[in-house]
Amino acid sequence: MNAGVTKRSVMIAGHRTSVSLEDAFWAALREVAEARGQSVQALVGAIDAGRGGQNLSSAIRVFVLEAVRGAPIQQT
Repeated sequence: MNAGVTKRSVMIAGHRTSVSLEDAFWAALREVAEARGQSVQALVGAIDAGRGGQNLSSAIRVFVLEAVRGAPIQQT
């Protein structure tokens, strides 16, 4: 399994930022976004808005983990 980390640039609330995630998390995030009819960027923006003080990459990983586990996910 390739556990490479990829850094991608996303626009959140009008500001460009970089997010580093393992490739498997990027793939799963894309799947969740598609299932919700959202773009990855829109989903990342929603995760960002609800993360409090948590690191964005960590918030995305937790979100994806909960989605994969089938846990009720807070609507974003």
